[in-house]
Amino acid sequence: MTRYLTALAAMLALICFSATALAAPISADSLARYPDMQSVSMSPDGKQLSAIIALPDSNNSETALATWNLEDMSQPPEITPSGDKMKFIAAASLKSDRVLVIGRQEWTGRLGGCGEGRVSGATRTFVSKAYLTDDKHKKFKEAFARNVRQLGVSKDTLKCLELAGEASLVDNLPLDPHRVIVQQLNSLTMQANYYLYDLRDDSTELLITATSRISPLLFDPKNGKVLAQSELKNTDRGYEQRVLIPDESGEFKVHEPLTTLLRDRHTVNVAGIDQDSGKLYVLTDQFSDQVQARMYDPKTRKFDDEPLVAHEEFSISGLVFGRQPFNFNQLLGFSFAGPDIETVYVDPEIRAIHEGLQNAFPDQNISIMEYTDQYSKVLFSASSHRHPPTYHILNDKKAVENVGSQRSWIDSDAIGEQRWVTYAARDGLEIPAILDLPAGWSEDDGPVPAVVHPHGGPWARDFTGWDASGWVPFLTSRGYAVLRPQYRGSAGLGRKLWLAGDAEWGQKMQDDLDDAAKWLTDQNIASKENIVIFGYSYGGFAAAAATVRPDGPFKCAISGAPVTDLGRLGRTWSDNRLQRILQGRTVRGMDPIQNTDKANIPVLLYVGDRDVRTPSWHAENFYKGVKDNVRARLELIPDMPHSMPWYPRHQTATLGLIEDFLKNECGIQPQA
Repeated sequence: MTRYLTALAAMLALICFSATALAAPISADSLARYPDMQSVSMSPDGKQLSAIIALPDSNNSETALATWNLEDMSQPPEITPSGDKMKFIAAASLKSDRVLVIGRQEWTGRLGGCGEGRVSGATRTFVSKAYLTDDKHKKFKEAFARNVRQLGVSKDTLKCLELAGEASLVDNLPLDPHRVIVQQLNSLTMQANYYLYDLRDDSTELLITATSRISPLLFDPKNGKVLAQSELKNTDRGYEQRVLIPDESGEFKVHEPLTTLLRDRHTVNVAGIDQDSGKLYVLTDQFSDQVQARMYDPKTRKFDDEPLVAHEEFSISGLVFGRQPFNFNQLLGFSFAGPDIETVYVDPEIRAIHEGLQNAFPDQNISIMEYTDQYSKVLFSASSHRHPPTYHILNDKKAVENVGSQRSWIDSDAIGEQRWVTYAARDGLEIPAILDLPAGWSEDDGPVPAVVHPHGGPWARDFTGWDASGWVPFLTSRGYAVLRPQYRGSAGLGRKLWLAGDAEWGQKMQDDLDDAAKWLTDQNIASKENIVIFGYSYGGFAAAAATVRPDGPFKCAISGAPVTDLGRLGRTWSDNRLQRILQGRTVRGMDPIQNTDKANIPVLLYVGDRDVRTPSWHAENFYKGVKDNVRARLELIPDMPHSMPWYPRHQTATLGLIEDFLKNECGIQPQA
């Protein structure tokens, strides 16, 4: 680490934009190699900092766990490289000088009783496992493990649990110096027990045993006591999602105002408790299209008449509570899911800190990640759509110390403007979208080639800011405009938009993407003959659907890790009961595999051979169905899983495929 210049003028000089000639396109390699630093965290006492770093002298091709002693920064960090098979992908500084680190490795074999992909018969996958170590990395052990194997458990299940682990961290309990809340999987019943876990000696105290119907919703942040439970109950009305709260005798009782029908898909998130009044903080969309923060009184069983916090356009995504003794459990602020996740602080002291950091890093999003007692140390990140995250520590509310950057080599001048826009679908529904433009482009320059880029999920959404996948800056730095529609069926932007996508796969959801292309031409951003569609996961489905829809607006399609067979997907949708009830019934519409004879535009399909979420047979069978009708290309990427982080070679290969296909197969290339 090096000292960050504290003079404001120097800060501005380091981050200002160049007005010189346009930068060269961002290379695939610069987006593919592992970040210099990621998954950064500070211990609650401010003595320790942990991160996943690029292993020194590896040319960012390997990862390592790094831990710094913040009380003696003259000493180098403790560094432990990933193993040959197991790679570190995430880390967190805990208390009692402990570090939690997540490792992931390839696994080939039967998945037994656990693991994503078991319902589709996949045998090539990845498994992740949590480990605990000390600040000197002297010993690594499976995190929070019971280390007791039960009789009657199959060999396959035991092998899966041995590889993937059977425990996870639930809450750090900030006032307890040594204990945390963990979840442990019972290998016999495959149900979870929740414990207080002592980091010093691995001793445990049972808090609650979950079942297929009942699970904890809220733990007391002081002592771990269960304050609310969720229960799934089949009634005459259908499945109810019930919330149970203990009465004065400690018996859990159903609270009707917090109970909803599962099919209605209302959000009811018990987010915290006000210690003085006993009222609960609840995030819910029962009163509005968007999620609001409301106060609920368990004694009177009533919500307050007015919301605690609400936003006219966007949902409240979270509440910020104090986690140190001086401000413990005080409401410090709230976050709302606007174009980006934005945090508004209502506490004057932390608000002043946030505003000061925002002034020091203009045009970047400041995220306060962790802080110590009285804000003597504040760990924060700064980022924007042109700047990958950088990490810093504010010491004594005065000096800013630079910790590191994810990708300091990215040239921000290669990345253009980003806008949050809306457009009207053909039936009048307003569709939000993120528009990214090539660097230096203006309306006077006229149309450029454009990519309509639907997100995965589909119950998800995009946010503005730095694109961790690298796809957007890769394309815009090459002169493409990229539009990311938040089509109907997207979650997190209101129930109306979300529910409108039910059973509309390849139909109205797809209309929204076609209408996005029309909007691009109406705005003179793109011309009709130079628009393509590129998506991954559900976005890959949308690209496959575009390939077989008649009279579409796209010149070609790029379909990454797609779903193409809705019939088979419905039979292997999920081994999670709630997800089957909630989402499985909404997966209906136009089935691409049944319409391959209608293929009318070139298509590139690619998928990893360790992808168990959208197995390769989706892409392979679709390719066989369309290859005699249109130019089609299928690439199976060795050892690539569905989700990031990918190996650098995966990113290099897929970005190269995209660039080559657009240029040589699709015939779209921006002018130099």
